[in-house]
Amino acid sequence: MIPLLSVEEFLTKAAPEKTNSQEQQQFLQAAASIIADVQNAGDQAVRTYIEKFDGKAPATFLVTEEERRAAWDKVDQDVIEALQRAAKNIRSFHQKQVNNSRMMQMDEDIIAGQLYRSIDRVGIYVPGGTAVYPSSVLMNAIPAVLAGVNDVMMTTPVKDGEELDPVLAVAADIAGVTNIYRVGGVQAIAALAYGTETIPKVDKIVGPGNAYVAAAKKLVYGDVGIDMIAGPSEVAIIADQSANPVFIAADLIAQAEHDTNARAFLITTSAVLAERVQQELVTQCKELPRQSIATTSLQEKGAAVVVQDLQKAFELSNKLAPEHLEIQVTDPLSHLSKVRHAGSVFLGPYTPEAIGDYFAGPNHVLPTSGTARFSSGLSVDDFVKKTTYLYYTEQALRDAGEAVVTIANQEQLEGHGLAVSKRLEEK
Repeated sequence: MIPLLSVEEFLTKAAPEKTNSQEQQQFLQAAASIIADVQNAGDQAVRTYIEKFDGKAPATFLVTEEERRAAWDKVDQDVIEALQRAAKNIRSFHQKQVNNSRMMQMDEDIIAGQLYRSIDRVGIYVPGGTAVYPSSVLMNAIPAVLAGVNDVMMTTPVKDGEELDPVLAVAADIAGVTNIYRVGGVQAIAALAYGTETIPKVDKIVGPGNAYVAAAKKLVYGDVGIDMIAGPSEVAIIADQSANPVFIAADLIAQAEHDTNARAFLITTSAVLAERVQQELVTQCKELPRQSIATTSLQEKGAAVVVQDLQKAFELSNKLAPEHLEIQVTDPLSHLSKVRHAGSVFLGPYTPEAIGDYFAGPNHVLPTSGTARFSSGLSVDDFVKKTTYLYYTEQALRDAGEAVVTIANQEQLEGHGLAVSKRLEEK
């Protein structure tokens, strides 16, 4: 079911996949054409591409306040309560990330500091199509609202001009989304990046999407900020002989059912456990509605490896820098210090990655494809700008002046030195 490989084979298969350059160019070219059309023709271009890719265009892009209020009566109460509980956890976790501006007295004559200011307007892209993702609404919008973003604009596709799925409207209300637009695909990214008659230009775009959406985000970056370019979802599980093979198989399958490109990896110190997990995968996949997708993912993109000890297991994991890392070993907390590179870590047998996807509080928008080596999951910080400031008295400038002039002259930027020395010549 999932290939059992040597360490060398495992590292090769688990390495971040390089996108086919020709295929990537096709995505970028297609996205560039749509972006240019939206820049030139605004709403009309957006409508044209909706009709081309999603069927009939909606009568209006904006979801009205009446529609949003009516959505609450169309969603089961248990779903609403589950989303509210999840939002409470997400809000509580991210609230602790909020920072205040700070002023520092460097010495008697020098003050330095940092201003924290929220981004003014943010666009949240929520993917649609075959499924709806209210959890994506919560995870993207709540940190933005906590950061102080005034306008949170959400776009999401609908099929054949249908109304927005009511659960997304409810999630948007719970999270604090300002406006919702029935627009998806590259045209949504372009509208958010450059604005149209009805969709305002934003300052940053966050949220996952397909390969065309990812290409569009790459192209508009610089004109607006983006969160990241996400690759296929992935999980690595480190397990010893104490781990439960039923739980591990379930977690591998949970990742594999995303799509056939999802990547699920098992690193274990127990050959017996590896065999039992294989048996469980076969059994559990038979019960899965998305059996074909999960099976293909496990066989073609997944891998398992047996290593000599946990030290080696963590070495391998740190080389992968996985999006999700589960540690299912005896006393997992004692091993947390061994983790250097991972998007998010799930400790112990009763902390499946799925609890993080939906409910626990930490963000599920995480770096993929090894980028956890240098980047982090979405947080309040993604919606904040930091501006430094300085205040020098005359005496402080006199104390520093000679050193500043020396460095400026060394760099042959004498004008910089003069900006200091002219002030010191006044007396």
